[in-house]
Amino acid sequence: MSTPRDGVVRTPDERFADLPGHPWAPSYATTSDGLRMALLDEGPRDAPPVVLLHGEPTWSYLWRRVVPPLLDAGLRVVAPDLIGFGRSDKPVDDAAYTYAGHVEQLRSVLLDALDLTGVTLVGQDWGGLLGLRLVAEHPVRFARVCTANTGLPDGSYAMGQEWQRFADFVRRTPDLPVGLLVSFGCATELAPEVVAAYDAPFPDAASKAGARAFPDLIPQRPDQAGAAENRAAWEVLRGWDRPWLNAFSDGDPITRGADALFAAQVPGTAGQPHTTVEGAGHFLQEDRGPELGAVLVSWLRGLGVVA
Repeated sequence: MSTPRDGVVRTPDERFADLPGHPWAPSYATTSDGLRMALLDEGPRDAPPVVLLHGEPTWSYLWRRVVPPLLDAGLRVVAPDLIGFGRSDKPVDDAAYTYAGHVEQLRSVLLDALDLTGVTLVGQDWGGLLGLRLVAEHPVRFARVCTANTGLPDGSYAMGQEWQRFADFVRRTPDLPVGLLVSFGCATELAPEVVAAYDAPFPDAASKAGARAFPDLIPQRPDQAGAAENRAAWEVLRGWDRPWLNAFSDGDPITRGADALFAAQVPGTAGQPHTTVEGAGHFLQEDRGPELGAVLVSWLRGLGVVA
Protein backbone atom coordinates (compact mmCIF):
# COMPACT_ATOMS: atom_id res chain seq x y z
CA MET A 1 0.00 0.00 0.00
CA SER A 2 1.24 3.52 -0.76
CA THR A 3 1.51 5.89 2.18
CA PRO A 4 0.43 9.50 1.49
CA ARG A 5 1.77 10.62 4.89
CA ASP A 6 2.82 9.06 8.16
CA GLY A 7 0.03 7.13 9.85
CA VAL A 8 -2.18 7.02 6.76
CA VAL A 9 -2.50 4.26 4.18
CA ARG A 10 -4.05 4.20 0.72
CA THR A 11 -5.47 0.99 -0.73
CA PRO A 12 -3.78 0.02 -4.02
CA ASP A 13 -5.92 0.66 -7.09
CA GLU A 14 -5.53 -2.92 -8.31
CA ARG A 15 -7.69 -4.16 -5.45
CA PHE A 16 -10.63 -2.35 -7.08
CA ALA A 17 -10.19 -3.87 -10.53
CA ASP A 18 -13.26 -5.42 -12.18
CA LEU A 19 -15.75 -4.54 -9.47
CA PRO A 20 -19.03 -6.30 -10.31
CA GLY A 21 -21.79 -3.89 -11.29
CA HIS A 22 -19.65 -0.79 -10.78
CA PRO A 23 -18.45 0.73 -14.09
CA TRP A 24 -17.61 4.22 -12.80
CA ALA A 25 -14.17 5.68 -12.27
CA PRO A 26 -13.50 7.52 -9.01
CA SER A 27 -12.99 11.23 -8.55
CA TYR A 28 -10.91 12.66 -5.71
CA ALA A 29 -10.91 15.72 -3.49
CA THR A 30 -8.81 16.84 -0.53
CA THR A 31 -10.39 17.30 2.90
CA SER A 32 -9.62 20.27 5.13
CA ASP A 33 -7.25 18.05 7.14
CA GLY A 34 -5.28 17.09 4.05
CA LEU A 35 -6.63 13.60 3.36
CA ARG A 36 -7.69 12.29 -0.04
CA MET A 37 -11.39 11.48 -0.26
CA ALA A 38 -12.64 9.37 -3.15
CA LEU A 39 -16.10 9.83 -4.56
CA LEU A 40 -18.34 8.73 -7.36
CA ASP A 41 -19.37 11.90 -9.18
CA GLU A 42 -21.49 11.22 -12.25
CA GLY A 43 -24.07 13.08 -14.30
CA PRO A 44 -24.25 16.66 -15.61
CA ARG A 45 -22.41 19.13 -13.36
CA ASP A 46 -25.27 21.62 -13.65
CA ALA A 47 -27.97 19.06 -12.78
CA PRO A 48 -29.60 18.90 -9.34
CA PRO A 49 -27.14 17.03 -7.09
CA VAL A 50 -28.10 13.96 -5.09
CA VAL A 51 -25.56 13.06 -2.39
CA LEU A 52 -25.58 9.42 -1.30
CA LEU A 53 -23.83 8.79 2.04
CA HIS A 54 -22.88 5.28 3.16
CA GLY A 55 -22.10 4.02 6.65
CA GLU A 56 -20.37 1.23 8.55
CA PRO A 57 -18.49 -0.80 7.26
CA THR A 58 -19.33 -0.19 3.58
CA TRP A 59 -18.25 2.29 0.91
CA SER A 60 -19.84 4.00 -2.09
CA TYR A 61 -19.99 0.63 -3.87
CA LEU A 62 -23.09 0.02 -1.74
CA TRP A 63 -25.02 2.54 -3.87
CA ARG A 64 -24.16 1.04 -7.28
CA ARG A 65 -27.68 -0.35 -7.85
CA VAL A 66 -29.34 2.90 -6.74
CA VAL A 67 -27.25 5.13 -9.02
CA PRO A 68 -28.51 4.14 -12.52
CA PRO A 69 -32.15 5.27 -12.05
CA LEU A 70 -30.89 8.62 -10.73
CA LEU A 71 -28.54 9.12 -13.67
CA ASP A 72 -31.26 8.06 -16.11
CA ALA A 73 -33.43 10.82 -14.65
CA GLY A 74 -30.75 13.40 -15.49
CA LEU A 75 -29.48 14.00 -11.96
CA ARG A 76 -25.93 14.52 -10.76
CA VAL A 77 -24.98 11.75 -8.31
CA VAL A 78 -22.23 12.24 -5.72
CA ALA A 79 -21.35 9.29 -3.47
CA PRO A 80 -18.26 9.81 -1.29
CA ASP A 81 -16.18 7.17 0.41
CA LEU A 82 -15.88 8.28 4.02
CA ILE A 83 -12.31 8.68 5.24
CA GLY A 84 -11.20 5.22 6.37
CA PHE A 85 -13.37 3.46 3.79
CA GLY A 86 -13.38 2.56 0.10
CA ARG A 87 -10.74 4.29 -1.97
CA SER A 88 -10.33 7.14 0.52
CA ASP A 89 -7.28 7.59 2.73
CA LYS A 90 -7.22 5.52 5.90
CA PRO A 91 -5.52 6.70 9.10
CA VAL A 92 -4.33 3.57 10.89
CA ASP A 93 -4.86 4.86 14.45
CA ASP A 94 -8.37 4.13 15.70
CA ALA A 95 -8.23 7.35 17.76
CA ALA A 96 -7.81 9.41 14.57
CA TYR A 97 -11.52 8.94 13.86
CA THR A 98 -14.01 11.23 15.57
CA TYR A 99 -17.63 12.15 14.90
CA ALA A 100 -16.72 15.81 14.47
CA GLY A 101 -13.82 14.88 12.20
CA HIS A 102 -16.03 12.89 9.83
CA VAL A 103 -18.56 15.76 9.66
CA GLU A 104 -15.83 18.27 8.85
CA GLN A 105 -14.22 16.04 6.23
CA LEU A 106 -17.53 15.69 4.41
CA ARG A 107 -18.29 19.40 4.77
CA SER A 108 -14.97 20.43 3.29
CA VAL A 109 -15.37 18.15 0.27
CA LEU A 110 -19.09 18.54 -0.48
CA LEU A 111 -19.53 22.21 0.35
CA ASP A 112 -16.05 23.67 -0.21
CA ALA A 113 -14.30 21.54 -2.86
CA LEU A 114 -17.45 20.66 -4.86
CA ASP A 115 -19.44 23.74 -3.77
CA LEU A 116 -22.73 21.84 -3.95
CA THR A 117 -26.02 23.68 -3.49
CA GLY A 118 -29.64 22.59 -3.78
CA VAL A 119 -28.57 19.18 -2.49
CA THR A 120 -30.84 16.20 -2.03
CA LEU A 121 -29.22 14.24 0.80
CA VAL A 122 -29.80 10.48 1.04
CA GLY A 123 -28.27 8.97 4.17
CA GLN A 124 -28.15 5.37 5.35
CA ASP A 125 -26.55 4.11 8.59
CA TRP A 126 -23.72 6.55 9.51
CA GLY A 127 -24.54 8.40 6.30
CA GLY A 128 -27.54 9.80 8.15
CA LEU A 129 -25.69 10.49 11.39
CA LEU A 130 -23.14 12.54 9.44
CA GLY A 131 -25.35 13.96 6.72
CA LEU A 132 -28.05 15.23 9.04
CA ARG A 133 -25.42 17.17 10.96
CA LEU A 134 -24.44 18.86 7.70
CA VAL A 135 -28.09 19.61 6.94
CA ALA A 136 -28.62 21.17 10.36
CA GLU A 137 -25.35 23.13 10.38
CA HIS A 138 -25.53 24.32 6.74
CA PRO A 139 -29.24 24.29 5.89
CA VAL A 140 -28.92 26.78 3.04
CA ARG A 141 -27.06 24.15 0.98
CA PHE A 142 -29.73 21.44 1.26
CA ALA A 143 -33.08 21.41 -0.50
CA ARG A 144 -34.45 18.07 0.65
CA VAL A 145 -33.60 14.94 2.67
CA CYS A 146 -34.24 11.21 2.42
CA THR A 147 -33.48 9.07 5.45
CA ALA A 148 -33.10 5.34 4.86
CA ASN A 149 -32.30 3.01 7.78
CA THR A 150 -30.59 5.66 9.86
CA GLY A 151 -31.07 7.96 12.82
CA LEU A 152 -29.55 10.82 14.79
CA PRO A 153 -28.77 9.61 18.35
CA ASP A 154 -28.35 12.47 20.79
CA GLY A 155 -27.10 10.67 23.89
CA SER A 156 -30.51 10.38 25.52
CA TYR A 157 -30.80 6.62 24.94
CA ALA A 158 -28.67 3.53 24.37
CA MET A 159 -28.72 1.63 21.12
CA GLY A 160 -30.72 -1.61 20.98
CA GLN A 161 -29.62 -5.14 21.74
CA GLU A 162 -28.93 -6.11 18.12
CA TRP A 163 -26.59 -3.15 17.71
CA GLN A 164 -24.90 -3.82 21.05
CA ARG A 165 -24.04 -7.35 19.89
CA PHE A 166 -22.55 -5.93 16.70
CA ALA A 167 -20.51 -3.31 18.59
CA ASP A 168 -19.20 -5.93 21.01
CA PHE A 169 -18.08 -8.10 18.10
CA VAL A 170 -16.25 -5.15 16.54
CA ARG A 171 -14.45 -4.42 19.81
CA ARG A 172 -13.30 -8.04 20.08
CA THR A 173 -12.24 -8.43 16.45
CA PRO A 174 -9.39 -6.16 15.29
CA ASP A 175 -9.26 -7.80 11.85
CA LEU A 176 -12.93 -7.41 10.97
CA PRO A 177 -14.45 -9.68 8.30
CA VAL A 178 -15.99 -6.68 6.53
CA GLY A 179 -17.60 -8.50 3.60
CA LEU A 180 -19.13 -11.05 5.94
CA LEU A 181 -20.53 -8.29 8.18
CA VAL A 182 -22.16 -6.65 5.18
CA SER A 183 -23.70 -9.96 4.11
CA PHE A 184 -25.12 -10.43 7.63
CA GLY A 185 -26.89 -7.08 7.23
CA CYS A 186 -28.67 -8.14 4.03
CA ALA A 187 -31.90 -10.06 3.58
CA THR A 188 -30.64 -11.58 0.33
CA GLU A 189 -27.57 -13.72 -0.24
CA LEU A 190 -24.61 -11.84 -1.69
CA ALA A 191 -22.52 -13.35 -4.46
CA PRO A 192 -18.94 -14.15 -3.45
CA GLU A 193 -17.59 -11.48 -5.81
CA VAL A 194 -19.81 -8.86 -4.15
CA VAL A 195 -18.59 -9.88 -0.69
CA ALA A 196 -15.06 -9.57 -2.08
CA ALA A 197 -15.84 -6.02 -3.27
CA TYR A 198 -16.63 -5.03 0.30
CA ASP A 199 -13.38 -6.60 1.48
CA ALA A 200 -11.36 -4.92 -1.30
CA PRO A 201 -10.68 -1.60 0.51
CA PHE A 202 -9.10 -3.40 3.48
CA PRO A 203 -5.95 -5.42 2.71
CA ASP A 204 -5.03 -5.85 6.38
CA ALA A 205 -6.15 -5.17 9.95
CA ALA A 206 -4.36 -1.81 10.11
CA SER A 207 -6.50 -0.47 7.27
CA LYS A 208 -9.69 -1.25 9.22
CA ALA A 209 -9.20 1.37 11.93
CA GLY A 210 -12.16 3.44 10.72
CA ALA A 211 -14.48 0.44 10.71
CA ARG A 212 -13.33 -0.48 14.22
CA ALA A 213 -13.80 3.05 15.52
CA PHE A 214 -17.28 3.82 14.25
CA PRO A 215 -19.47 1.95 16.76
CA ASP A 216 -18.03 3.70 19.80
CA LEU A 217 -18.55 7.12 18.18
CA ILE A 218 -22.35 6.87 18.40
CA PRO A 219 -23.51 9.11 21.28
CA GLN A 220 -25.28 6.92 23.82
CA ARG A 221 -24.76 9.16 26.86
CA PRO A 222 -25.53 12.87 27.26
CA ASP A 223 -21.88 13.65 27.98
CA GLN A 224 -20.45 11.66 25.05
CA ALA A 225 -18.71 13.45 22.18
CA GLY A 226 -21.27 14.39 19.56
CA ALA A 227 -24.28 14.29 21.86
CA ALA A 228 -24.55 18.05 22.40
CA GLU A 229 -24.00 18.73 18.70
CA ASN A 230 -26.71 16.25 17.77
CA ARG A 231 -29.14 17.80 20.24
CA ALA A 232 -28.46 21.15 18.59
CA ALA A 233 -29.02 19.54 15.19
CA TRP A 234 -32.37 18.19 16.33
CA GLU A 235 -33.45 21.72 17.31
CA VAL A 236 -32.79 22.85 13.74
CA LEU A 237 -34.46 19.80 12.20
CA ARG A 238 -37.59 20.38 14.30
CA GLY A 239 -38.00 23.52 12.24
CA TRP A 240 -37.10 21.95 8.89
CA ASP A 241 -40.06 22.41 6.53
CA ARG A 242 -38.42 21.38 3.25
CA PRO A 243 -39.32 17.94 1.80
CA TRP A 244 -38.15 14.98 3.86
CA LEU A 245 -38.80 11.39 2.80
CA ASN A 246 -38.49 8.30 4.98
CA ALA A 247 -37.58 5.18 2.97
CA PHE A 248 -36.81 2.54 5.58
CA SER A 249 -36.77 -1.19 4.97
CA ASP A 250 -39.10 -3.72 6.57
CA GLY A 251 -36.27 -5.90 7.92
CA ASP A 252 -33.76 -3.79 9.85
CA PRO A 253 -33.72 -4.45 13.61
CA ILE A 254 -31.10 -1.74 14.20
CA THR A 255 -32.95 1.35 12.93
CA ARG A 256 -36.53 0.16 13.19
CA GLY A 257 -38.74 2.95 14.53
CA ALA A 258 -36.39 5.83 13.72
CA ASP A 259 -38.57 6.78 10.78
CA ALA A 260 -41.42 7.39 13.21
CA LEU A 261 -39.19 9.73 15.24
CA PHE A 262 -38.44 11.80 12.14
CA ALA A 263 -42.10 11.82 11.10
CA ALA A 264 -43.17 13.00 14.55
CA GLN A 265 -40.62 15.81 14.85
CA VAL A 266 -39.60 17.10 11.40
CA PRO A 267 -42.26 19.32 9.74
CA GLY A 268 -40.92 18.57 6.27
CA THR A 269 -42.07 14.95 6.56
CA ALA A 270 -45.72 16.00 6.41
CA GLY A 271 -47.50 14.97 3.23
CA GLN A 272 -44.51 13.16 1.74
CA PRO A 273 -44.88 9.71 0.10
CA HIS A 274 -43.03 7.77 2.79
CA THR A 275 -42.11 4.28 1.70
CA THR A 276 -41.37 0.95 3.34
CA VAL A 277 -38.94 -0.95 1.15
CA GLU A 278 -40.03 -4.57 1.43
CA GLY A 279 -37.76 -7.60 1.44
CA ALA A 280 -34.70 -5.67 2.60
CA GLY A 281 -32.41 -5.75 5.60
CA HIS A 282 -30.16 -3.06 7.05
CA PHE A 283 -28.35 -2.60 3.74
CA LEU A 284 -31.46 -1.98 1.68
CA GLN A 285 -29.29 -0.67 -1.18
CA GLU A 286 -27.97 -4.21 -1.68
CA ASP A 287 -31.29 -5.96 -1.24
CA ARG A 288 -33.51 -3.54 -3.17
CA GLY A 289 -31.24 -1.00 -4.82
CA PRO A 290 -33.20 -0.44 -8.06
CA GLU A 291 -36.42 -0.12 -6.07
CA LEU A 292 -34.87 2.49 -3.78
CA GLY A 293 -33.57 4.35 -6.82
CA ALA A 294 -37.05 4.32 -8.36
CA VAL A 295 -38.56 5.59 -5.09
CA LEU A 296 -36.13 8.52 -5.09
CA VAL A 297 -36.79 9.40 -8.73
CA SER A 298 -40.56 9.22 -8.24
CA TRP A 299 -40.32 11.46 -5.18
CA LEU A 300 -38.11 14.01 -6.95
CA ARG A 301 -40.34 13.94 -10.01
CA GLY A 302 -43.35 14.65 -7.81
CA LEU A 303 -41.51 17.62 -6.37
CA GLY A 304 -40.70 18.93 -9.85
CA VAL A 305 -36.95 18.42 -9.46
CA VAL A 306 -36.84 16.21 -12.57
CA ALA A 307 -39.21 15.95 -15.49
